[in-house]
Amino acid sequence: MDPNTQITENPESKSSEEQLAVVPCSTTLPFATASLSLSLASILPTHFFQQPKVASLFSPQPSKVKVPTQASSLAHLSLSASANVATPSKLSFKSTISANPLQNPLTLGPRRPLDPNNGAGIRRASIVWFRNDLRVHDNECLNSANNESMSVLPVYCFDPRDYGKSSSGFDKTGPYRAQFLVESVSDLRKNLQARGSDLVVRIGKPETVLVELAKTIGADAIYAHREVSHDEVKSEEKIESAMKEENVEVKYFWGSTLYHMDDLPFKLEDMPTNYGGFREKVKGLEVRKTIEALDQMKGLPSRGDVEPGDVPSLMDLGLNPSASMAQDGKPAANASMVGGEAEALERLKKKLLADLFLHPQTGMTGGSGTNWLMFELLWRDFFRFVTKKYSCGKKQLDAAPATACTGALA
Repeated sequence: MDPNTQITENPESKSSEEQLAVVPCSTTLPFATASLSLSLASILPTHFFQQPKVASLFSPQPSKVKVPTQASSLAHLSLSASANVATPSKLSFKSTISANPLQNPLTLGPRRPLDPNNGAGIRRASIVWFRNDLRVHDNECLNSANNESMSVLPVYCFDPRDYGKSSSGFDKTGPYRAQFLVESVSDLRKNLQARGSDLVVRIGKPETVLVELAKTIGADAIYAHREVSHDEVKSEEKIESAMKEENVEVKYFWGSTLYHMDDLPFKLEDMPTNYGGFREKVKGLEVRKTIEALDQMKGLPSRGDVEPGDVPSLMDLGLNPSASMAQDGKPAANASMVGGEAEALERLKKKLLADLFLHPQTGMTGGSGTNWLMFELLWRDFFRFVTKKYSCGKKQLDAAPATACTGALA
């Protein structure tokens, strides 16, 4: 290849995001070698180059290669070269970026890194599936996806199976709970938007919605918190099966209890079936430190142009809005409980300040009100761990039934 060969492109035929910086290359190696260096330099996190010894290996040299103006463009470039042709030939670049990727989808499949913690294996695009973790604070799932991916798509699904009538004729989700959930989802979207992201909201089964979105953006992985009930575990199994066919990894996290499941001093199958036994086992167990909320999140995936969607109303969910109103037409007493992380943090702050005011000698950690809060959270842990124990496998069906009240006041 002629080392002085330069490539010129018509600037009017490409958008500013697709133009390439063209610099002469003085090497005679095949272009595949230069492409490898390009991809490493483009996808490694910036802090990787702050180490002097490693940075010298990847620092700009007098001979440079073509660098896309956006890192996301790297996955969408089709490079071709005539390396072993006797006559001089011009190196040609053909971009497969479409103005509307849905009309002209790319055939490039998602790439799964061998090691998610390795900077060189950073994911191109990931989906965070929000479930009962509608918060940005202390959210290991969200933080991990943001740290391990070049772009992140947060998603929440209103599953139709959670609404409507049960076999007994009752609402699966009543109007008060549904309104609280709608407010929580709206608040989550606001918090994500404040950090440079957004929340995609859909009404549909997660195993269907997530697969479609993963195909649209070319996702490499789904990040989610595990749940414990029978229906939630079944939903996880369906998603794992669907994503396996698409070669998309599903990464689960635990984040819904005071004590982390991995820190329990016993195996889950040995979980005590009474509260008193459980409380005695976890006495003195250390609570993990909370995870700080991200100040800024990675941007949304550029591929697919996914619409965020609207947060549904109670009528959209098949519920009667008037059912949450009192007979005089005013909001019922239950309506004073506003959903959302912002409201929850404000209530917690007021609770702790009130406890400190009532018990100035003992402080916030020793007040009776705070001890009561810990007591209630420990009960919540017991029920969640017991539910997880009996929903995690058929071998647990023959185990002794849980007796929550046994030893409760011991």
